[in-house]
Order: sequence, then C-alpha cells, then structure tokens
Amino acid sequence: MKRFTVAGAVALVCLTLSSTAAATEAGQWYGRLEIGHSDVEVEVDDLSADDTDTAYGLRVGHYFTPQFAVEGFYSILGDRSIEGVSYDMDAAGLGVVGKKNFGADNTGFFIAGRAGVQSVNTKLSAAGVSLRDRSTKPYFGVGAGYDFDHNNGLSLNYDYNKGDLFNADVTAQSLTLGYDYRFCGPQKYKRQQRGGRFR
Repeated sequence: MKRFTVAGAVALVCLTLSSTAAATEAGQWYGRLEIGHSDVEVEVDDLSADDTDTAYGLRVGHYFTPQFAVEGFYSILGDRSIEGVSYDMDAAGLGVVGKKNFGADNTGFFIAGRAGVQSVNTKLSAAGVSLRDRSTKPYFGVGAGYDFDHNNGLSLNYDYNKGDLFNADVTAQSLTLGYDYRFCGPQKYKRQQRGGRFR
C-alpha cells in the first residue's frame, strides 16, 4: 500500500502538470484508478498453488485520437501473508489502448483493449528465506464501460499478467473496476482563411 500511495501521488502530480499542456494539444490526458480482485498462481514443474487478493492500479495516458492512446501504469497484483508464507507481485509498464464508443460524440457505452510490455517484480518469503525476481513480459487486457461525458467514465477491466520467480511461473489474472478522468475535452479547431493563408 505504501508503494501504491507514493506512485499514485507522483502520477497525480504529473497529471496536474500535464493538464495545462493538454489544452493546446489535439488529444486528452487521462488518469485511471483501478481496484478489484486478482487471482495469483505459482507453478513449478507439476506443482501449483494459487491465492486471491485485492488488486490496485493507476494508469496515466494520452489519447491521440478518440480511439487510440498510449499509457503507462503501476499495479499491485498481490501482497499477502498466509501461515508464514508471504508473496507480493507488482508491475510497471507501457502500452497502447484501443477504444470504441457507441454513443454520440464519443461518449456512452464503449469497449476497449490494451497491450504492451511490463516489468514484473515477484517476491516469495517463507521461513526467513526470500526469493525475488524481476522479469520483462508482455501483458494484455480488455474492458467495457460507460463514458458519462468527455471527462468522466467507469469501466470493468480484465488483465492477464505473467512473471518469473527463478524456475517458477507466476501468473496474475485481475478483474477491476476503473474510474477514468480525462483532463481536457475534445479540441475543435477552426481554420480561418485570411489573405490566402490559414491561421
């Protein structure tokens, strides 16, 4: 939770600074807070164990068009301790987002997909011994939701994340509820022809 709080504070500061510049650009800066349920599974050879936990995420990005965005994120996918065994898994990454709205003027119901590359940090501790590994892996996710206007939206999102813990495979599947805030409405540019030139 401490890592999530620090990361969230930094990202929100960056969003505040970016919102000033967004007014002069063709797209929208946005931030999304996500919270929900994750299912983490550790598999070694033919042995496997899984557990559930609460997942948190913060995403920051920019829509270059109403259908295409680039975003960065930080997510906590699991952080629990059970009977002397504890694990935590978090990820930071960068990817692209595709989105399709079905309402008027890019509002209303929508579907979305996202994919990219992430750095996954996995840690397992038991009996005073800790194992930690960091790996670079692809990720993907899908979502559906509703944009109430050009600034606010809610979504339900599914994400698949994979990491390594030495010779063990670690996967996390999360289902989260997300709140989007887009910092600037769509820009409407008017071209005026004066003296044979556009300004």
